[in-house]
Amino acid sequence: MDKDKIDKKDHILDVAERVFSEKGFDGASTRLISGEAGVNMAMLNYYFGSKDGLFLAVFQRKIASFQDILQNLGNDGSISAWSKMEQYIELYGDKVVANNCFQKLLYQEMGMNRGNDLSHKLRDMLLKNVTELDKILNEGIANGEFKKDIDVAMVIATLYGTKNYILNTPMMAEPLLGYDITDDKMIETRLKPQIKSFMKNLLKAYLFN
Repeated sequence: MDKDKIDKKDHILDVAERVFSEKGFDGASTRLISGEAGVNMAMLNYYFGSKDGLFLAVFQRKIASFQDILQNLGNDGSISAWSKMEQYIELYGDKVVANNCFQKLLYQEMGMNRGNDLSHKLRDMLLKNVTELDKILNEGIANGEFKKDIDVAMVIATLYGTKNYILNTPMMAEPLLGYDITDDKMIETRLKPQIKSFMKNLLKAYLFN
């Protein structure tokens, strides 16, 4: 695909991500998105096929590169399971607060629990990341690095759930943290380091014999 087509697709996806996050899946329409992107419906349908296809493409673009990094990390036999966990937390801490627009869209849709084909496809995309974390934790258990009785599911829920609470309930999180979690400077200088440091200390205390 030539550069002009790639740029056009990325532009449509940028607009779609914003519109979906503002209006939700049900409130957004391909006609609205095509209008705001300055393209005709025929072009949008040619690239993405339908609103479902466009919605999934928004997620796939954000998730795919992260999945490749996590898979390479999980398959690296030269480092310990804990080193992998530390790197996972570093990567995750950077990613989860890098794009609040996308995070809002993601958890808005997942919270709907529609049970339809679209939500199943979205869940399956996200489960690939969870699977990599599960693999790292079980590797540590199998080689004796981590305790044998750790609750893998609850470790994963703790890692993802802490971030979800902070980002999705800012009216509660901001008084607790004592700073504005929507401010870019605060995100870089305080929120990211705080999430990473806390999760490393918490999980290290729980995982090790």
